[in-house]
Amino acid sequence: MRCRNAREWLSARRDVQSSSPEAQTLRAHLKLCAPCRKFEQRQRKIETVFCKTVPKAPPFQSASVSTDTIMQAIQQQTEINQQFDDIRQQQRIRMARMRTVGAASMAIGFFTLSSIPLLFLAVTIIQTDLALKTLTLLNDFIDMLIIMGQYVQIGLILVTRDNWLLSAMAFVVVVMMGMWLRLMRPPQGA
Repeated sequence: MRCRNAREWLSARRDVQSSSPEAQTLRAHLKLCAPCRKFEQRQRKIETVFCKTVPKAPPFQSASVSTDTIMQAIQQQTEINQQFDDIRQQQRIRMARMRTVGAASMAIGFFTLSSIPLLFLAVTIIQTDLALKTLTLLNDFIDMLIIMGQYVQIGLILVTRDNWLLSAMAFVVVVMMGMWLRLMRPPQGA
């Protein structure tokens, strides 16, 4: 047998141990030819590696599911769907109530806000002296708001000039970090 034929036989993974006449000539050739013997040994090593690494698939086991478990699952699914439907119905009822209450409160609020200027106009026409007293009180309140706005503006100008705001923020962060480190250290007595 030629080396080429022997290698083809071995590559085809035919059994060398069989009792066919070709297997006997192959065995005789392997006893005489060292390269073919090495080739056959490499083929065996490869086969053993592949046989070890490829796990055998477990035999197929049919899943036995009883009709009782299927019926229980269907019943649970219908109960869950019923609960979802109940929740949706409750949400619809709540939204309908909120719409009516919201519409009524919006109408009352709009009417109230729109009637305030008419009330002031009626008070001005009917009781002029009361309207003047009210306007002086409002004038004092408006003056107070203007003065407070000016103080806030002056404070912001002072703080933002020369990066005082940034310095103040950095100081606050450093103080907070110190407090945090003080609070987070392990207790001394433990």
